[in-house]
Amino acid sequence: MSVETILIFVLAAVAVVVLVRWVAERTSLPAAALLPIVGIVYAVLPGPNISLDPKIILTFVIPPLLYSAALDSSLLAIRRNLRIVVSLSVVLVLITALVIGIGFQWFVAGATLAAGIAVGAAIAPPDPVAALGVGRKVGLPPRLLTIIQGEGLLNDATALTILSVAVAAAVGDGFSWGSAIGKFALAAAGGVLVGVVVAYVVRLLRKLRDDPLTANAISLVTPFGAYLAAEELHVSGVLAVVVAGLIIGHYAPLTGSGASRLQTTAVWRLVDFLLEGFVFLLIGQQLPRVVRGLEDYELSTILAAVSISVGVALLLRPVWLILTQFLPRSLHTRLISDDTDTDEQRVVAQRHRIGLPGREVVALSWAGTRGVISLAAIFALPLTTDSGAPFPDRDLLLFCTFVVVLVTLVGQGLTFAPLVRALGLRANRSDQAMLRNEARSASVEAALERLSEVAAEGDPEEVRAIEATRGQLKARLARYQGRIDLLRESDSEDVPVSPGYEAGLRVRRAAIDAQREELLRWRDAGRLPDEGLRVLQRELDHEERLLPDRPR
Repeated sequence: MSVETILIFVLAAVAVVVLVRWVAERTSLPAAALLPIVGIVYAVLPGPNISLDPKIILTFVIPPLLYSAALDSSLLAIRRNLRIVVSLSVVLVLITALVIGIGFQWFVAGATLAAGIAVGAAIAPPDPVAALGVGRKVGLPPRLLTIIQGEGLLNDATALTILSVAVAAAVGDGFSWGSAIGKFALAAAGGVLVGVVVAYVVRLLRKLRDDPLTANAISLVTPFGAYLAAEELHVSGVLAVVVAGLIIGHYAPLTGSGASRLQTTAVWRLVDFLLEGFVFLLIGQQLPRVVRGLEDYELSTILAAVSISVGVALLLRPVWLILTQFLPRSLHTRLISDDTDTDEQRVVAQRHRIGLPGREVVALSWAGTRGVISLAAIFALPLTTDSGAPFPDRDLLLFCTFVVVLVTLVGQGLTFAPLVRALGLRANRSDQAMLRNEARSASVEAALERLSEVAAEGDPEEVRAIEATRGQLKARLARYQGRIDLLRESDSEDVPVSPGYEAGLRVRRAAIDAQREELLRWRDAGRLPDEGLRVLQRELDHEERLLPDRPR
């Protein structure tokens, strides 16, 4: 394929991703479910196609996506929900791989346990992109979003580690439980250690990260560095990326400048948008390649393999979630001690000691969409064993994984939002707004106390500046206190609208728009160079960014 053809493909893919995103925003349908459908439509049309290269996906696509998700996660929230996160991302993935492996060995003609566990490991980890996109849009409670996000971060490492063990058994002398458990433990522990080391090294570079460009460069190379270092040591590269991202994201507010954080966040949002769009579009385009490999299989064998794969993927998750709710109350606590927690942390932790309500179990059961990690993993299966024989049932394993991805990504992805609405699961927006405004008020009060300490030092110049700053902070505090009073008086779970507050927003936006227009007139009249315009526009952009989002 020529360079010009590749460029045309890339431009066309970007156009499709942007168009599908536009459609998704106006129809409330998840783009992660629509893009594979578009890919399938393209795949069946005449013309060139792009094949999924597992090495490129696992090396260049998965690490940045996982790292970005880890940066956006809450280490404390995952810690509070650690029991259920570990239950879904480690235990359930292990059980899913084993059940599918045993099912293949018993009911699929000629299939081996190792080959069955390999496809089970590929199918086991849900891809949370579709579920999170829908969940945030419909206002899913924060705890469920944390569980889905935490599960998605850790289950890939578990699945890929199991897959490597199963493939080693399939291409070698057979499956050994002792060897498999040892390799899994070593890969997981090594991945965590590498992730911690990488996070520590990145934190040492915090003095360099004050510059936004340097911060972005370090941030963009971190996931690849963590992944390659771990893979070079033959441990879990995926887990290293996740651990590094969680630790760096947790300490990000303490390091670097505000400008660096703003720019880094914007860069990673763009990376997520493009990479997720490409990989979901690429999933659909694999249909012809997968179907071509089924010519040598009996229909009964195909049906048995697909039934086991899809059945276990859809049914085992809700069964597991229901069974875990009957565990003793003591097992619903966090997997850490409360001795060093504050009173506020203990109150929050107590809320998480209660098992999931039935509606939340149903929602989590339907949040098991599979995605690109499953296809990349299964396409990475070797073509032959150590003896030179073809890898057992490789084409059948590819087809089963593709069917599971399509059924869950499209079927569950398109129906998840209606299900959440039918269950009546919504975050209490009023409580969330109250918490944010209380935190804002506390931060302003801390700032006023600090100004009083500075004023006590008696520097005349600073005293005059302090009075002006104190006036601005007091006005801001009064605004936050007014919002808190309004929220306390409201009985609704939705955030109440204050006519005065909304009028203030409109006035501030009108003032910013007027400033932009005047700056443009200065530029067009030759009185202000473009470089100066960009500096002043950036100041206004930051000011506007602080205002709450409202439709124009």
